[in-house]
Amino acid sequence: MAGHVTIHDYSVIGGLVAIHQFVTIGAYTMIGGHFRIPKDVPPYIMAGGWPVSFERLNIIGLKRNGFSQEAIDSINEAYRILYLSKLNISQGIEKIKATMRITPEVQNIIDFVANAKRGIITARRSLSE
Repeated sequence: MAGHVTIHDYSVIGGLVAIHQFVTIGAYTMIGGHFRIPKDVPPYIMAGGWPVSFERLNIIGLKRNGFSQEAIDSINEAYRILYLSKLNISQGIEKIKATMRITPEVQNIIDFVANAKRGIITARRSLSE
């Protein structure tokens, strides 16, 4: 980890992960081993691949930490809009605000993206895979 890295609660980071300085890792995130993290990693997700990207929700981690199915569904819907709607990130956030009920988990995603100083990682594949 380089200097000034912020890692939120309940994050799991695999071995040999290089995290760029000033990157923020969101809560309940799981990052696979041996990856380079140049951008912020939003909460509640699993990240991996090369370049590192959004893989899917960290569903097992969320369930183990007591998240309800309703909360998981709302997180999933927010990431579907953010990563699969073919909108840019700011447009995706606006669509989330306009079309979703803003639960505490969804608000956490909105706040995380708004405060991302290095940008957030992108997605490579659909959430249904």
